Amino acid sequence: MDRLEKLCVDKGMRMTEQRRVIARVLSHAEDHPDVEELHRRAHAIDPHISIATVYRTVRLFEESGIIDRHDFRDGRSRYEEAPEHHHDHLIDMKTGKVIEFTDDDIEALQNAIAKRLGYRLVDHRLELYGVPVEE
Repeated sequence: MDRLEKLCVDKGMRMTEQRRVIARVLSHAEDHPDVEELHRRAHAIDPHISIATVYRTVRLFEESGIIDRHDFRDGRSRYEEAPEHHHDHLIDMKTGKVIEFTDDDIEALQNAIAKRLGYRLVDHRLELYGVPVEE
């Protein structure tokens, strides 16, 4: 059982075979697929999975907090398994590639800014958008 499937079971979610397939596809994704791409991958495993089933399942998984939705300014929601450890994203504006990264200096700076403004930081998302530097 993949991590995402186990999280669903642990949350008491009824796991149909189609939900299991979608959970596995998300668990194995090394990118941040949108619903159409999730459907394409899931449909390749089980041709009976409809796009409507993928939409409903993604919404259920998101509401349960087991996946995160991202809008990387490309007009479509993209998804990833809710990470065990925080990370930020750099989006290549030419290719759409999403690069995950962590940076201790950025994390410290964000906490310092929140503290200076009288807050304790409890969550954040950082998305950087860039184009490759031409050499």
